[in-house]
Amino acid sequence: MSNLEIRSASAEDSALILRLITDLAIYEKAGDAVIATVFDIEQTLFGEDSTTRALVCEIDGQAVGFAVYFFNYSTWLGKQGLYLEDLFVLPQHRGHGAGKALLVQLAKIAVANQCGRFEWSVLDWNEPAIKFYQSLGAEPQNEWISYRLTGQALTKLAES
Repeated sequence: MSNLEIRSASAEDSALILRLITDLAIYEKAGDAVIATVFDIEQTLFGEDSTTRALVCEIDGQAVGFAVYFFNYSTWLGKQGLYLEDLFVLPQHRGHGAGKALLVQLAKIAVANQCGRFEWSVLDWNEPAIKFYQSLGAEPQNEWISYRLTGQALTKLAES
């Protein structure tokens, strides 16, 4: 039986996390979209003012996956929530409990912090992930449409 461990990531994991982020982007057919550097990860994920956290999943001491999360807030619940930004397990290590172990640890963090919700997004074509999440009791929130401002549109709005 493999030894599976979930641990909090540290700044020393910045290169590893960037590699896993890149692997995730490739899986999501957006490999060219990653512009972050190891320095960016060190500063923004592990910097003094960061509100973002990360977990690393290891099997027999080898990193096989990660999760990046942060706390948000629900005005309707009057409580903070936990938002899962990214979760990824290397394809060759799927089906061995790594993804579920990461989600269990995140659920424990959410409960320990009295979060009213634990949320994330999934690409609509990622049927294996959708089925996995639903098998855990997660429900899609189809009534909400995500919007995003980036690049020039973000700058233009900020300058208006």
